Amino acid sequence: MSSLASACLVAGLITASAAGTAMAAETPADPYAWLEDVTGEKSLDWVKQQNAKSEGRLAQSPAFQKLEASLREVLDSDAKIPGVQKIGDYYYNFWKDKQHERGLWRRTTLAEYRKASPTWETVLDLDALNKAEGENWVWHGADCLRPDYSRCLVALSRGGADADVTREFDLASKTWIKDGFFRPESKGGLNWIDRDTVFVYTDFGNGSMTTSGYPRVAKLWRRGTPMASASVVYEGKPDDMYIAAMHDDTPGYERNLVSRTLAFYNNELYLRGDDGSLTRIDAPNSAEKGLHKQWLTLELRDAWTVGGKTYAAGSLLVTTLDDYLAGKRDFQVLFAPTATTSLAGSTWTKNHLVLNVLDDVKSRLSVLTPGDGGWKKSDFTGAPSFGTVAVGAVDADDSDALWMTVTDYLTPTTLAIAEIGKQPEVLKTMPAFFDASGKVIEQHFATSKDGTRVPYFVVRAKEVKLDGSNPTLLYGYGGFEISLTPSYSGGMGRAWLEQGGVYVVANIRGGGEYGPRWHQAALKQNRHKAYEDMAAVARDLVSRKITSARHLGVQGGSNGGLLTGNMLTQYPELFGAVVVQVPLLDMKRYSHLLAGASWMAEYGNPDTADWDFIKTFSPYHLFDPAKTYPPVLFTTSTRDDRVHPGHARKMAAKMIAAGKDVTYYENIEGGHGGAANNAQAAHMQALAYSFLWEQLR
Repeated sequence: MSSLASACLVAGLITASAAGTAMAAETPADPYAWLEDVTGEKSLDWVKQQNAKSEGRLAQSPAFQKLEASLREVLDSDAKIPGVQKIGDYYYNFWKDKQHERGLWRRTTLAEYRKASPTWETVLDLDALNKAEGENWVWHGADCLRPDYSRCLVALSRGGADADVTREFDLASKTWIKDGFFRPESKGGLNWIDRDTVFVYTDFGNGSMTTSGYPRVAKLWRRGTPMASASVVYEGKPDDMYIAAMHDDTPGYERNLVSRTLAFYNNELYLRGDDGSLTRIDAPNSAEKGLHKQWLTLELRDAWTVGGKTYAAGSLLVTTLDDYLAGKRDFQVLFAPTATTSLAGSTWTKNHLVLNVLDDVKSRLSVLTPGDGGWKKSDFTGAPSFGTVAVGAVDADDSDALWMTVTDYLTPTTLAIAEIGKQPEVLKTMPAFFDASGKVIEQHFATSKDGTRVPYFVVRAKEVKLDGSNPTLLYGYGGFEISLTPSYSGGMGRAWLEQGGVYVVANIRGGGEYGPRWHQAALKQNRHKAYEDMAAVARDLVSRKITSARHLGVQGGSNGGLLTGNMLTQYPELFGAVVVQVPLLDMKRYSHLLAGASWMAEYGNPDTADWDFIKTFSPYHLFDPAKTYPPVLFTTSTRDDRVHPGHARKMAAKMIAAGKDVTYYENIEGGHGGAANNAQAAHMQALAYSFLWEQLR
């Protein structure tokens, strides 16, 4: 996910242009502060000039056009696996291809889905909707009301921004509900309680959003009344990150909840009584709290001593909610980490809990079953011994069936339906989009500056010459406890591997590959350890003679853009080219721009003494015009309302003024993902790969 965001799935408060204009005034000493005015005429003129230069150099050749068409073919392929979600009796999928750039929300039956070419029924055509309404809507998902699922709350974003609107949709007639629930454009959401009542958390006006730009107030809103008259359920503090309320509609266990997120991996969870009273689930704020039927699970991020016992960080504990609320603190440990293992996820079915564990970044599944004598552990029947495995419940209330996907860098993804205790039935296999014959996947370990063992994957031709001449692309993220596991990318395979490149993914600290300890090892004043890890992987690739600095490129986006910005400024001698996508770069200003304040638990607060260490990993301030830097490509999106495009703009402008080799491209749409449709995605990818090939051959 890889972006700051995997946890930040919510959308933006202040329009980007307003935020940029207001904040630019705070930094008069910065000669490039004007580029924070996102939609200002002067800023956009600069963007257009840079885009034209980049397009002129990279995008005009027949080779570029061939590459772009090849990438678009992968993205538009009808043979991709359509992931589905069971809603009532149907299985729903959101699908984009060449004919449907913004996409179709469609449905089918399980019997049809099992077929090689299922028949789909269109529920909502976004391209047709955009044409009818003169909009540029991008799909943000739907929440449909149990038990008949006739009404849905559909979220739509303009141009792919995090900020979106919510509209009520009739699933039976496939039409919008006139005068139905409607939430105006903002970061936030609606959540069903019943057919005539919703929770709403959004921009209610002055003072109703946090300093991070997310909802500060959650309310209960009844049909037929104005949203302004909705009653307050919970009001957080301005420096909280995100306030939300939601309804658990599990039959027999219906309950209302309020979530107060103070920062990433720091939250409080409350049960809301029918009288409006709130009961806090009194567990550590750093623990991830899960409710399923009668069970309460706690996934610990810090060691916890309770009930006379100490439980290790990274453990998964379970008890019954009623016992916990009654004050009992007796847990069963469902998972405890080791030096090489961490919990990647857990999935409930009707009668079981399936654990997905990473062991040195390799997936391992097991099944836990509650009974009178406690919880019993068993192997997951048919779980493969290779690749990245992911599972998700088909219908956790009524069945023990799971969707199971299996993938790696060279093996096209497969989708199976797996009934616990039975061999999985493969339903779909993604086509091979590139020739993987003669190629291998290896895992190596580099030694970081402080002696830490850092894993990384290498994908290369089996017969590659180890003479240091191979064009090699190193990818990393290293933040927010996000793990990078092997996955199949037809685009990367076509644009890089098939052309003779070596692809490398680094599992550096800051990520979640070894659980909370791996993440926490690179927080705030220890951020440098993530960058030391990445540099260690780069050096290890050279020592193995897989490549050399002249032929080694590095790429990352969002927090990974901060990573590659630091590779550029702190380790320029290690790389022949750097790709910096939707990045954070000005770490003095980041907490004042859009959602930046929500990341201070990760990086620190630059308006305090924290700046003493933050400035050591702020690429915008580390740049030295007297130094030599490798060629760099910056990409971002005007519609990114999560990481402000001013970061990339200002850094590029600063380097261009110093005469450095800089390529810049800003997509007008796309939000934090960088592209709003397949055409834009193919173009952005083609620019990055063309730049890398230009520099690294």
